[in-house]
Amino acid sequence: MYVCLLGRVAAAQSSVIPPPAAPSPPSAADFQGGVTKGQASAQTIDLSLDDAIQRGLQSNLGIILSGTQTSGARAARLSQLQSLLPSVDFTAKEAVQQTDLPAEGLRIPGFPKIIGPFGYTDVRASLTWSLIDVQSLRNYLASRHNFAAAQLSAQDARDMVVLTVGNAYLLVLADQTNVSSVQAQVATAKVSLDQAVDNHQAGTAPLLDELRGRVDYQSLEQQLIAAQDSLEKDKLALARAIGLPLAQSFNLTDTAPFAPFDQLDANALIQQATKNRKDLAALVEQTAAAADQRKAATAARFPTVETDADYGDIGTTLAHSHGTVDASAALSVPVFDEFALRGQAEQAQAQLDTAKAQLSDKDAQIEADVRDALLDIAAAQQQVEVARSSVDLAGEALKEAQERYANGVSDNLAVSQAQQSVAQADSQLVASLYRDNVAKLSLARALGDGLDYKKYLGGK
Repeated sequence: MYVCLLGRVAAAQSSVIPPPAAPSPPSAADFQGGVTKGQASAQTIDLSLDDAIQRGLQSNLGIILSGTQTSGARAARLSQLQSLLPSVDFTAKEAVQQTDLPAEGLRIPGFPKIIGPFGYTDVRASLTWSLIDVQSLRNYLASRHNFAAAQLSAQDARDMVVLTVGNAYLLVLADQTNVSSVQAQVATAKVSLDQAVDNHQAGTAPLLDELRGRVDYQSLEQQLIAAQDSLEKDKLALARAIGLPLAQSFNLTDTAPFAPFDQLDANALIQQATKNRKDLAALVEQTAAAADQRKAATAARFPTVETDADYGDIGTTLAHSHGTVDASAALSVPVFDEFALRGQAEQAQAQLDTAKAQLSDKDAQIEADVRDALLDIAAAQQQVEVARSSVDLAGEALKEAQERYANGVSDNLAVSQAQQSVAQADSQLVASLYRDNVAKLSLARALGDGLDYKKYLGGK
C-alpha cells in the first residue's frame, strides 16, 4: 500500500518553447468594423470630424485588434525569456507505505511477509537552469523584435483609423450635399412642371412640354430616393467604424473643407514618410526577428549545458529529518537530427527572405503612396475649380432657359437640358470636393502623420 500527499508550488517551469511568430497587423477590412459601446438614445447627437476620429481611436476594430496582438507579442516575449531563466520548484510530500514481500518476489523463512506500515516526510526545492542555450537566446531576441514590431503596428493602426473614419465621415458629408442638391433640383423641376401644366391648360404650350416636365420631375425624384438610401447606408458604415450603436441617430456638424495646397516638394515628403512610417519600422523589426530566428535554427546544432539541483529535508517527520542535496550538470549535443535541423534552417531562411522582400517592397510602396496622394490632390484641386465654375454657368443657363420659356420664346426642352446640366455640375462638385479631402487624408497617412490630419485638410 502506498499513499502520497503531495503539495507543489512552482515558481517557474521549464519547457520547450517554439520560436516566436511575427505578428500580423489587422487587415483593411478590420478597420471598417468596430466594437459597439453604449446604448442608442432617443436624442439625435451631434458628431464632428474630431469626435468621430476620437471615437474611432477607442472603438475601431482595427485598433482593438492591434492592441490584442501587442499583448500577445508581449506574452510571447515573456515566455521566451523564461527559457533563459532558472526554473525553481517546491515540493512537499507526505508518504505512507506498506510492502507485501511475497508480492515483490521475496520469501524469507522466519521473516515477516508484510513490512509496515511506515512513512516519511520530504520537503524539497529543486532548480533547473540551462546555463548555455544559444538557440533559446536567439529565440528570445527574435521575440523582442516581434514585440517592438507589434508596438509599431499598433501606432500605425492609429493612422489607418484616421484615414478610415475620416473617409467615412467625408463620404457622409458628400452624400448629404448630394441629397440637398437633388432636393433643390426636385423643387426646381416641380416649378417647371407646374408652369408647363399651366401653359398647357391655357393652350399656350403643347402636351409634350407637360410630359417632358413630368418625366424630368419623376426622374429627379428617383435620384433623390437613391441618394437618401446611399446616405443612410454610409451613415451606418460610419457608425460601425466608430463603435456607435447602429440605431443611434446623429447629425454631422462639420462641412466639407477646401483649401488649396501650396507647391509641395515630393522628394522631401518621401524622405519624411520613410522616416515617420510606423509600418516600415515594424517591417524592419520583423526582418531583424527573422534574422534571429535563422540564427536560432543554426544554433540548434550547438551543445547545451543544463544544471539540476535540489535541496530538502527528508525523514519520518519534519522533527526527525535530515537535509539532503543533489546536484548534476548535463551536456547535450544533437547527434542524429540532421533532417530536422536542415528543415528548421530552411524554413527560417525562407521566412527571412520573405521579410527582406517585403521590406524592400515597402520602401517602394511608401514612395508610391506619397506620389499618388500628391497627384490626386493636384487633380482634385483643379476639378474643384472647374466644377465650381460649371455650377455657376449651369445655374445661369437654367435661369435664362426658364425665363425664355416663361416668356413663350422657346419650349421647355431647353429648361430640361439646363436642369440636367445643373445636376451634373452639382454632382461633379460634390465628388471633386470629396476626392480632394480624401487625397489629403491619404497624404497624411502616407507621411505617417495621420493624427495631425487637421493641417492637411486645412491646406497648409
